[in-house]
Parts: sequence; C-alpha cells; structure tokens
Amino acid sequence: MKFTIAVNYRSVQLLRILVSGIFLVAGFNHLIHLEKTVNRINQANFKGIALFFGNPELLVIASGIVMLIAGISLLIGFKTRYAAIVLALVLIPITLTIQVGQITTLGPLFKNIAIMGGLLFFILNDISLIKQNK
Repeated sequence: MKFTIAVNYRSVQLLRILVSGIFLVAGFNHLIHLEKTVNRINQANFKGIALFFGNPELLVIASGIVMLIAGISLLIGFKTRYAAIVLALVLIPITLTIQVGQITTLGPLFKNIAIMGGLLFFILNDISLIKQNK
C-alpha cells in the first residue's frame, strides 16, 4: 500500500537548512578546538568505540572535514540523500561514544536522536520528487 502525503516545499527547505546548521558548527568546532574535542573522547565512558576506529585526533579531523562537506551539501540541497547518509554515519559513533555513556545528562543524547530523525527524513524520502510537486 502506498500513501501520498502533501508536504510544503518550504518546510523541507527549512528542515534541510536547520539540520545542516548543527553539522557546520560541529565541523568547524572539531577543527578549531581539536584538542578539546579529543579530550572529550578520551574522557568518554565509551571511548573504546572511537579508539576502535583509530587515532582520536585523526578521527576528529576527519569527522570535522566530513561534517563540513556533507553539511554544506545538505545546506544547499546538493545530493541531499547522500549527504544525510554520510552525516548519519558520522553521527552514530559520535553519539555512542560521547552521549550514551553520560546518563546524568540525557539532553545531548536526545538532541542527537532528534537530529537523526531529521536526517532519516532526507534518507527515506525522494526530495527530488517533492521539488517537482511545489
């Protein structure tokens, strides 16, 4: 069974722009505050997840660059689905490493869960079709 849902194109644009913002800020912060971000990993309860993938400093630099590139792509609407997939793949290990082990502050964990919801919208929906049906 297939359902059709009317979606306002402006709401999709706003969602895309607003969701991309957190990745642009985080990407810049990873690169500008490299040592601080590496220290957050080293102090995390589940730092083993990050260490499994390699050197924390290289991971922070790589994730910063990826978040900037994919964040800009999401912002401008270029290859939106692919940008959302890449951002989700970056968000998952960050969330598991940093937020999951901090049971006293659940706000950041649920912020990342909400961001994942926004990314899933772009992963699961063909935005090119929404553009055609303005």
